[in-house]
This record gives sequence, structure tokens and C-alpha cells, in this order.
Amino acid sequence: MRPVPAALPLAAALIASIAPPLPAAAPPTTLAPAESLFAEGRFAAADSLYARTLARDPGDTLAILRRGTIALYENRLADARALLRRAVRQAPADPRRHSLLAEAHYRADRFPAAARELRAAGRETKARMLEDFGDRRPRRIEGDSTEVPFLQTDPLPVIEASVNGSAPVKLIIDTGGAELILDPRFADSVGVRRFGQETGLYAGDRTASFERGRADSVRIGRLVVRDVPVDVQSTRQYAAAARGERIDGIVGTTFLSRFLATLDFPRGRLVLRARGSEAAKAFQAQAEAERRIVVPFWLAGDHFMVAWGTLNGGPPRLWFVDTGLAGGGFTCPRSTLEEAGVDLGGSPEVEGVGGGGKVKVVPFVAERLTLGEAEVRKVFSFFGPFPETLERRFGFRIAGLVAHTFFRGFALSFDFERMRLYLAPGS
Repeated sequence: MRPVPAALPLAAALIASIAPPLPAAAPPTTLAPAESLFAEGRFAAADSLYARTLARDPGDTLAILRRGTIALYENRLADARALLRRAVRQAPADPRRHSLLAEAHYRADRFPAAARELRAAGRETKARMLEDFGDRRPRRIEGDSTEVPFLQTDPLPVIEASVNGSAPVKLIIDTGGAELILDPRFADSVGVRRFGQETGLYAGDRTASFERGRADSVRIGRLVVRDVPVDVQSTRQYAAAARGERIDGIVGTTFLSRFLATLDFPRGRLVLRARGSEAAKAFQAQAEAERRIVVPFWLAGDHFMVAWGTLNGGPPRLWFVDTGLAGGGFTCPRSTLEEAGVDLGGSPEVEGVGGGGKVKVVPFVAERLTLGEAEVRKVFSFFGPFPETLERRFGFRIAGLVAHTFFRGFALSFDFERMRLYLAPGS
């Protein structure tokens, strides 16, 4: 069918190497309440029960693994590494545990240690990429902060950046992606090194390959980031999301996590503040003083930011914060629609584009959508892009994905030190 105007392409949403999910074995009876809380995404309450178990039995295998996983979700990286090392020692042949420990090292820029764990998990490609950095500290930021304009805000924000000293090129901002993603033709033109292919999960449960790579430098405004991991995959297919302009890359969550970043949709700008910098501290103090909407979030995998919200006045659910759904503000699995009593009825099926190719979608309207205390009415939404396999992939339920048009009226800031989202309504 011919797409309606609102059915614009879905950008590179949901790119992630397909690593094994968490163990799904039946828990001991004494841990059943903790496991139920974990499955619901009630991480603090679950962690308290796991801690009680370890007070009685310091060697409990599942409690150690879950506490390490929760610490990773909360970005408490030193705690996560200590617990996940214990979990690995208890089951050294389990690739899932090595993958979790690798992520804890990777987020802390401990690339040699991350590479060892990835190799133990059978993930050779990313291990080779990380080993290429040697002893150099990756993702070194030169500068304190910068502000760059959006070349466009809708259907997705686009900025200019330079890679390896190139002329400025256009990049989409999409927290549904992980690393900085570069088009292969552009990557080759600026000498990005490549280390082999992996497979990713995309909109509509489609899969596609991408390559791991390394860029020497990325310049955005006044800031330069040195020695940057990148993913290499075709991005020029997203020209329709940039009003026909050529797109040479996508700025994803992992890259943004090195900063206290603000996507200021009303004012059409991206603000980057190096984590721990004076600019970041000043923002945190100002945000507290202004009593902005504050939403705690957790980070699963390499880029899955999840936070509590509701649909149509229903019970709280965990949403994946993915800004890259062009033309829409929400998508979810069928189970969430059924719980909310949403009837797609005779809504027409249209076609969008995701990282894995074309995706059939059905438009609908979310009458009332919230993220924390932020609320938007009449949110244009799609059924179809949300990968059904993502709903339970991490052992807890991700019930939907909140996206671009929901955030369009806010300045949205990501604080990966305090693990908070800040939403400031536009004037």
C-alpha cells in the first residue's frame, strides 16, 4: 500500500548486536518474589530481596547475577563489575555472564578487559575492534560543552558533524541506535577502520548486518572526541527522514552517553556537555532549582533506556526511550494494545523503513501517553515497528517505545551519571 504522509521512515531504531538474553531457568522458591519483581522491572525492590538472600547465603548464584545485572542497569559500574566477576567465576562457560561483564567494562572505557570478556562470550568481532585501541583511552573529549543547531527538527533532528577531519556531513539523532553509525561509503572516504560484521535487531523484528569500526576523531561544534568506536551500516536510505538530504550517519545513545546531552526540540538545538564538566554541573544545579520533570531511567544492553510511563490511564509500564520513530510518538507490542483496549479496527496498513528494511505499520492514536510526570495527549502512533522479541528480551518487560512526537514539545536531557531524564516544556 502507498504510505500516508505521516508514515515516514523509521530511522536506525533498535540496532543492537544480538547477544544472548538473561537466564530464564526457573528460580528457587525462596527467590520467586525477587524474580517476580525483576520481571516487572521493579529493580530496587528486587535488589533488596536478592541482597537479603545473599546475607543468608553469600554464594547464591542467581542472586549474585541479578544484583550485578541491576547494578549495570543503574550504571553503578564498579558494583556491577565486582558482582558480575563473581557470577562469571560461578559459571565460566556461560556466555551471557561474560557479555554482561563486558558491558560493565565497556561503559567504563576499560576496553582491554571488555575485549577479554567478549571473546569468552564468543563475540570476536567487537573484541577485535576494542583490542585495536590498545592502551589508549577511548572517547577522549576535548572541550567542555557545545551547542549546535538542528538543520531540521522534523521528522527527525539532523545536525552537522565532521569525522576524521572531513567536511561537515549530516547526521540524524536517534537514541534507538547505539554507537555513532556511519554509512559505509562515507566511512571508507574518511579512513574508518573496520573489523568485521555482526547482526542487529531492528524495527518489525527484522535483522540485518552491520560492521564494527573505529574513527580517529569526531567533531561536533566546538567539541572533539578522539578514538571513537563506530558501527558501519547504510544510512543513506534515510534521506526521506531528512527531506531528501543525504544522511551519512546517526548519533546513537552510546555516543550521547559520554555527555550530559540535551535534545532541545522547541529551540531546535543539540547541547553537549562533557560528563563531570563545569557545564554539566551547572546544568544539574539549574535543573534541580527549576524543578523540571525528572524521570529515573535504567540502561539495559548497550542502549536500551527504559523508564516508567502509562498509556491511556492504564497501569505503569516500562517504555524504551527511542527518539527515532519518524512521524510518530509511540509504538508497542500487541499485548500492550490489548491491555489498553486499543482497537486498530479498520486502520489502513502503511509502509515505513527501518534498519532491517521495509516495515508494515498500522497508525493509531494514543489518547493519553505519559513518561514519568510528562504527559502528551493525542499522540500519533504506529503498531508494527516494535520488535515482538524485544518485549521480554532482558528478562523484564519492555511494554512500548516512546519517541519523537511525544518529546517534540520538550527539551529532553540525558544524565547518565545520576540516571535521570530531565524534561523541560517549551515556552
